[in-house]
Amino acid sequence: MSNICIEAGVSRASYYRSPQAAEIKRRLDEPQTARPELEDLRHQVSQLKKTERALRSEHAAQIRELKQTIKTYANQIQALTLRVAQLEHDNEQTDRVNDNATPLSTRRRTANVEAGSLRHPASTNAPPRSQLARNDSQTTVEHETPLE
Repeated sequence: MSNICIEAGVSRASYYRSPQAAEIKRRLDEPQTARPELEDLRHQVSQLKKTERALRSEHAAQIRELKQTIKTYANQIQALTLRVAQLEHDNEQTDRVNDNATPLSTRRRTANVEAGSLRHPASTNAPPRSQLARNDSQTTVEHETPLE
């Protein structure tokens, strides 16, 4: 009886006080009550152990695969970081070589002032960029001013 109480998570004292105690005892004492045989239980235990081993093996394989993926990502991140550093270095060298270069926005302002126009380049009659980007067979955009 104590094993049944342990499986049910009930103390033996509570079991004996319950109204179902007599019915449970009667059913267990009946000879036709099917009870698992020792060999069946051993077989079930061995099956559960095999299943556990298979699950542990599968889990270990997943962990190995994930660790390999982490290593691959780390290598890719390192390569990309080195490439970014190289590009930054190249940009710095280009900036040093082209110190006399004028940025495009300054060129526009300078060109407008030299041409006698004091208007800002954005205030021209040019259509918005959203219209310029569409260039399919159904859309034709005519421009009055040249694109810069």
